[in-house]
Amino acid sequence: MMTISEVDNWEISSSARMKYGQYVDWEKIDPEAAIRYRKILSSDHYELKAMGRTGFWSMPHTLRAKAYQHIIHNIESTSTNTDVDTYLALVGKLFGEFQTSTHPFPKFMEDGEIPRYCLNKAGLNSVKKILICITHHFPDVTFCPILSALVSLLLHFSEDEAQCFHSICSLVTYTDSKKRYIDQTFLTSRASCMTFGDLANKYCRGIRKLIASSHQNLFEFYSDWILWIFADLPFTYAIRVLDVYLMEGYKVLYRVALALLSLYKVSVSSRVAHVDDFRQDIKSFVENVARHSTIDALLQRAFKIQLPTRNQLTYLFNANKHALIHKDIHNKSSYQAMDFQNFSSSVVTETEMRVVWAWIPERFALFSPVQLFSTNVHGRSLSMFYSKVEGHDPTVLLLKTADEEICGAFLSSDWAHKNCDEKGFKFFGTGECFVFTLRPGMERYQRTVLQISGMCDKSDQTLSASSRRPTAASQDQRYKSSSFCTSSTFKFMAGDDETLFIGGDGGHALFLQADLTAGYSECCDTFESPPLCRGSFKIQSLEVWGIQHSLSVPPLLSH
Repeated sequence: MMTISEVDNWEISSSARMKYGQYVDWEKIDPEAAIRYRKILSSDHYELKAMGRTGFWSMPHTLRAKAYQHIIHNIESTSTNTDVDTYLALVGKLFGEFQTSTHPFPKFMEDGEIPRYCLNKAGLNSVKKILICITHHFPDVTFCPILSALVSLLLHFSEDEAQCFHSICSLVTYTDSKKRYIDQTFLTSRASCMTFGDLANKYCRGIRKLIASSHQNLFEFYSDWILWIFADLPFTYAIRVLDVYLMEGYKVLYRVALALLSLYKVSVSSRVAHVDDFRQDIKSFVENVARHSTIDALLQRAFKIQLPTRNQLTYLFNANKHALIHKDIHNKSSYQAMDFQNFSSSVVTETEMRVVWAWIPERFALFSPVQLFSTNVHGRSLSMFYSKVEGHDPTVLLLKTADEEICGAFLSSDWAHKNCDEKGFKFFGTGECFVFTLRPGMERYQRTVLQISGMCDKSDQTLSASSRRPTAASQDQRYKSSSFCTSSTFKFMAGDDETLFIGGDGGHALFLQADLTAGYSECCDTFESPPLCRGSFKIQSLEVWGIQHSLSVPPLLSH
């Protein structure tokens, strides 16, 4: 990063706009570049995607410049060639004929910082002019930290300032329902951060636990995720990401950030005790990523990640945005970090609860935990358990055994959905359910399948009543539930007034009996989990925690 000027204002040189080739040094065109450009012009969308991922137009400089203009021209948006005239008019109005002009830096930026990306002094001045024109042309763009980086990068490959301005207009006013390019408010930017956090929870297991255990702020750590790409990555890496981003949109950024995070996790695991600030540590890691991976290896890692579909990501994004609105978070100042100072539990410590709260979906982690049931307060009765927790979703079940082992489950659905008839139990719940251990070791178990509560039909699998494990089962008896396990669906939750099951594929992750004095745990295919504690166990204490404010999931919205 390079701070261009004071936080309060920018001094802009209003000299005549620079012409193509004066911002950076250009490489000579060779015959191969001309051949490749003709191939670019004749290729369809899918062929261009493959080209972008492999760096087909990365050399020479002029080939990439022509490729970018071709790609941007084909982005579905309300932008037109009149953007050039609009820019010239704005420049004349804002800067006039004075040699210098002072303006506040755009409100959509943070701290007035611009990645330099090898630009010379004239190039940096042009970036400032373009950014100021953008803030006047798009007053509704109130928060977009990556705009300065995008302007800096695209200016390398633009004929002049006006063409660069037109390229940014195309990204801001895109209309393609299958893609997303730029978040334009704090609300949408934060919802994207939360969506990335949910993906990181799935695909980079363990990193959240490290940060939560250190009591450092997860919100601040993930708020920088997009800046890892368009600010901290070296120039040669950033433009390769830009190649794919212009073709494929926002989903690419999730992929690359997850790849960076997985590399970082390997790096930080061996030195976590010496990291005082994870936010600064990963920034330094990304700036020096060349020590750990080439750009080709990084992109290969990114595209090996089996991300959810664009519809699923859109649904999760909307659910996270809905949660922010529900908590009345519309700007950075309205966000408050979760306060666990007054947290009290007979099962877990404050630090352990921080870890659990770091594991649950982002939209629920915005809210404080509220105790719904405790055996120490409400006694040992499954019917009392249901009476206290029904009507609440999601919930977190915490259990301490007589051997001081601690385990539990995050349960996405309301226990009021439980049902048992002559055919047996009805399983319900969604793929957001997971189980975990906290002592003697901390580990979360969940299939790496992103299924969001409310998006898919609930499981409706039946467990035969005759298949229940006897309450007085011996320590060494192994109950086999594979006889009623199906491979096409997963069994998350089931129960009645006598029994409670969590997980039902290949075994039960947790089984609790009616008097809540004992239970058992075994390997469970639903969560790909081993026994959470030592087989059959005695319950020392059990609690169920809900979310401070009930939070309904919004319908699947269009872009």
